[in-house]
Amino acid sequence: MAGQGLDRREILRAMALAAAASQFAGFRRWAFACEHVGASAEAGTASPPPADAYQPQFFTAEEYATVERLTEIIIPSDGTPGAREAGVSEFVDFMVFSDPNAQYQFRYGLVWLDAHSQALHGKPFRDLEEADQSDILKHLAYKDQYREGEEEGRQFFQSVRELTVMGFYTSRIGLEELDFPGLKFYAESPGCPHVDDRGHLNLPAVGRRQEAVDRR
Repeated sequence: MAGQGLDRREILRAMALAAAASQFAGFRRWAFACEHVGASAEAGTASPPPADAYQPQFFTAEEYATVERLTEIIIPSDGTPGAREAGVSEFVDFMVFSDPNAQYQFRYGLVWLDAHSQALHGKPFRDLEEADQSDILKHLAYKDQYREGEEEGRQFFQSVRELTVMGFYTSRIGLEELDFPGLKFYAESPGCPHVDDRGHLNLPAVGRRQEAVDRR
């Protein structure tokens, strides 16, 4: 779904929160993009996550299935890895678990979404056809599609979308999709490519010694 950008202030806040969340050892798919712990500097890749299923910290199994579906719709796998591959639902669950102030809104929002789906289509949201799920969400996501009586649903969906975007674009998969240069690191520091530049004669002695090493 469109309209998922974050401004600079939100990006900085997201990175700080994601860095704190990354200390949780229970993630199975979500991995903080800037976390090099356990990474191989020589290969430039992180250690694979555990293979067993993620255990939700806050949501019930049914609630977690709905959250996972919501994240997939918000950032789908359209030929490239999306929220599912990045494990964004794990991030959302952990963030809500860690924020008591958000817990009521998310639990109530999921109840609202299922009740709304039942009223419209006779099934809870996670059991609807994809087209029906998208139809419900478009009225919560886009201002020109808003309907009266769905204000609580819009607030809930906005919160889910914010955490989904935050989780995806602070994950390794998300930043790899952007070809973010910060993910690239070297096994050794590259030397200066202009070692014969006469201007380097003015460098401090330590700088000249380093250049001599680089030339070897």
